[in-house]
Amino acid sequence: MRLLLVEDDERLARGVAASLEAAGFSVDRLDSGEDALQLAGAEPYAAIILDLGLPDIDGLDVLSRLRARGALTPVLILTARDMVDDRINGLDRGADDYMAKPFDPRELESRIRALVRRSQGTPDPVLRIGTLVFDRSSRTVSLDDSVIDLRRRELAVLETLMGRPGKVIPKERLSAEVFAFDDAVTPNALEVYVGRLRRKLLPSGPAIRTVRGLGYMIEAA
Repeated sequence: MRLLLVEDDERLARGVAASLEAAGFSVDRLDSGEDALQLAGAEPYAAIILDLGLPDIDGLDVLSRLRARGALTPVLILTARDMVDDRINGLDRGADDYMAKPFDPRELESRIRALVRRSQGTPDPVLRIGTLVFDRSSRTVSLDDSVIDLRRRELAVLETLMGRPGKVIPKERLSAEVFAFDDAVTPNALEVYVGRLRRKLLPSGPAIRTVRGLGYMIEAA
């Protein structure tokens, strides 16, 4: 699951990104509102974490411009402004949630997961295909009641595929969900993770099929 973090405090941004990546997210970091507007329109982010005190454009103006052009991506405002009027203004302009600094990284992770589930129309944190179960809150996967050890990017691939069982996910879209824009990615990196995942789902898990020229699909139950 790929997130956009827009925060000009370098130390805070590094810490937030590290925490979210440890929780299984892929994170792109920016410190400019203009850059955020450009990248948000080009990449399929699951959610945007937006600071208000940006150096070039106020975060609320970034939010208003995103919504004015029809962007539906969930936005969580992260800011030192903690007055009630500030929160109301942010929510009225189209924010989906609001957290004041300082904050507990675990709460941020939980709120982001909840925002994404609601935006995808799947409020249940658990995805199931037959005996394959993915708990998105705990980031654990089990098959036939036995836990499967998956690495972060294997989890990201599986979560994306299980979110649309029986549907083809284009390779480019799957890559965009798994890798941040500054990740060093080899040409066959996605195929490597899909291959590892297939082996770990043997022998009783749903098959992950390659649809030549299109992408990948996990079989529905």
